[in-house]
Amino acid sequence: MLDVVRLRVLVAVARKGSLTAAAKELHYSQPSVSHHLARLEAETGARLVQRVGRGVRLTEAGRLLAERAAEIIGRLDATAEELAAHVGLRSGRVRLAAFPSALGTFIPKAAGLLSAAHPGLRLQLTEIEPPEALRLLRSGRVDVAVIFRYDDTAPEDNDIRMVHLLDDPSYLVARGPAGELADHAGSAWIAGCDRCRSHLLDICDKAGFTPQISFTSDDIVAVQALVAAGLGLTMLPGLALRAHRNPDVQVAEVPGSTRHVYAAVYGEPPHPPATEALLAALRESLLTPPLR
Repeated sequence: MLDVVRLRVLVAVARKGSLTAAAKELHYSQPSVSHHLARLEAETGARLVQRVGRGVRLTEAGRLLAERAAEIIGRLDATAEELAAHVGLRSGRVRLAAFPSALGTFIPKAAGLLSAAHPGLRLQLTEIEPPEALRLLRSGRVDVAVIFRYDDTAPEDNDIRMVHLLDDPSYLVARGPAGELADHAGSAWIAGCDRCRSHLLDICDKAGFTPQISFTSDDIVAVQALVAAGLGLTMLPGLALRAHRNPDVQVAEVPGSTRHVYAAVYGEPPHPPATEALLAALRESLLTPPLR
């Protein structure tokens, strides 16, 4: 069986890129780090690191093991936190990752509801896009990930459970009357993150044209300012417009362009009490006011 301490050492080396930096992070001596790596190589029968100049880098086998070790250690640490909360060794905590427009709209209300119902429960928030949020969830670094996807039929892996929160329609955003997508086939467009850009291309393709993308920005304030200045059009989800709405733009809902927002949790229920409390607060935060 692989030793967890040695796996932690490998993960630290992978993260820091040197034995000295890993030793400093772990509060070990450098010879101790080297010893743990040598023992881990002996246990696995594989060469895990190789020296490069004054530093080290992981071999292909080392990278594979480090990735799996990070997931294992994350799950172990999460379990330790859950047990600690159950037995009263410390104040409980729950960790949430979410995309920006969720954090700018309903999540603050959910945080307030959670704090009012469970004042001893500490909430940690991380702003991050859905693919990275799911990686944090799988590795045990967060307890709940609020994500979105445009295809509500796409399956998730067996270890992730998806709790539907809301359906979020998209809107065409223009300086003047928005009209329909096909009305702007020759216009300049402003695109956002990779996933939103792909969705824009897909929706415009269904409308019979390829958008001419002149600007790219993830900042919903900047995007709407560009639209208000007459530099192009964009398409934004309803949550983004609820978080910020430039008074000089007009919007029109785009039919057939809805993203589905979920709270993703790891494993099947029953979930830890803190996770269930956060899920309940997220659901309650969406009851009022309406999102549209």
